[in-house]
Amino acid sequence: MPATCHFTGKKVSFGMKRAWRGQAVKKGGFGLKPTGITRRKFRPNLQKLTVLVDGKAQTVRVSTRALRQEGLVVKPLKRKYGYTRQQKLAAAHA
Repeated sequence: MPATCHFTGKKVSFGMKRAWRGQAVKKGGFGLKPTGITRRKFRPNLQKLTVLVDGKAQTVRVSTRALRQEGLVVKPLKRKYGYTRQQKLAAAHA
């Protein structure tokens, strides 16, 4: 399973990390100097979730940004019995 969001397509991006040393000029030093510039990864906040995809429950990776968007991620019913709100809506539309 790749590290990408199923709904938004958000994935790992790359950048640079800078390490600094030295004392700031305003504190009496000669200024900060970059001592190490290395590659790094910016990983998205992905969660494994069971969601409805094409009407079927499926476990996919979803970004937290997609979870917060209204109506983008639809979770399945946790139980099969009882008369739940989703079943009431389905009965009202039928």
